[in-house]
Amino acid sequence: MTKPMPTKPMLFDVKRIRQDFPILSQTVRGKPLVFLDSAASAQKPRAVIEAMAHAMETQYANVHRGLHWMSERTTEAYESCRDAVAALMNARDRSEVVFTNSITGSINLLAHSFGRGIMRPGQAVLISGMEHHSNIVPWQLARDSHGIELRVAPITDAGELDMAAFEDLLRDGKVALVAITHMSNVLGTVTPAERIVQVAHAHGAKVMFDGAQAIVHRKVDVQALDCDFYCWTGHKLYGPTGIGVLWGRKELLEQMPPFMGGGDMISSVTYEKSTWAQVPHKFEAGTPAILEGIGLKAAIDYVQAIGYDAMAAHEAALTEHALARLASIQGVTVIGHAQDRGGVVSFTVDGAHAHDVATLLDRQGIAVRAGHHCAEPLMHRLGLDSTARASFGVYTTHEEVDALAAGLERVRTFFQ
Repeated sequence: MTKPMPTKPMLFDVKRIRQDFPILSQTVRGKPLVFLDSAASAQKPRAVIEAMAHAMETQYANVHRGLHWMSERTTEAYESCRDAVAALMNARDRSEVVFTNSITGSINLLAHSFGRGIMRPGQAVLISGMEHHSNIVPWQLARDSHGIELRVAPITDAGELDMAAFEDLLRDGKVALVAITHMSNVLGTVTPAERIVQVAHAHGAKVMFDGAQAIVHRKVDVQALDCDFYCWTGHKLYGPTGIGVLWGRKELLEQMPPFMGGGDMISSVTYEKSTWAQVPHKFEAGTPAILEGIGLKAAIDYVQAIGYDAMAAHEAALTEHALARLASIQGVTVIGHAQDRGGVVSFTVDGAHAHDVATLLDRQGIAVRAGHHCAEPLMHRLGLDSTARASFGVYTTHEEVDALAAGLERVRTFFQ
């Protein structure tokens, strides 16, 4: 695989970076927008918006099958996204990158093609107690239809994976796949990925990481991790919705049956029999998310130009500042105290439901998330029904964290 030349990282200047995001200049309810919901979906830089618009205005056609100039040009632009993803993750081969419609689509593909296609009844999938519903429900469906077991590794009161209990659940050798978050979307906890892989492989299990949050905040090198599958989604990495990624070891992808049938995933078709295309196209039935792929390529280029080290340092400083500010407010409780964490902070306010907190903050122009964050079993473990959540992006400022703290002071006064 030919990797693109690395781009020299730019000097991190959050004020300049914010100018790349047109949406951030607006006001909400007469207040400057303070957007603290990037973990749900990040805003899009002008480079992404323009790349997609340019493709629609100058070259759009269907990909892979056309022989005319427009199709060839669009195919090249779309497939360059696969190269960019492979380089971003340090994949051994571009054919290990499968495009889906979302990380939910990626995990469902894996649950079907590995869970039902490779695993045997009686084998187990091991998840953790802080998973998103997207990494719970597909495995429940596979359990109910295919007879596999679903195991859950507990977490500590600090919101970290209980590694002793995790290893105990692997000891009988029945776990075929560990499917676990790389970074919790509720607690911000970053799981010890390298150690998870070492322990799982020692007990004969493959490993898949849900990287929806992690890949936004830190560099992911699948060869260094030595994992077997890694899933993420474009819209959290400043790209468009409608496109997700499943990276998998080529030898495993080749063993797995297709998830969906249709055009572009076949080698030949007769009424009696069909044969499959080579990976990754075996898993990419139908017309793909062409413009979204072009947009995702632009987002990856944008992130690479800033540099993961600079982004991580910025977001670590923001998170430290947020934890300190929220801890100083009487009646506000931060949920989760992991030693290694990313730019996600969940909290509660005494005497106030999270939905009310979010509504009152919205009146001040501050956007946060409220609810169970598609992690209802985790909420039950924490003894909560919901939390409010502030999450940070490359464009978030310390002043916005201060605005959140001031807003929460007003919320607390209101409920008193």
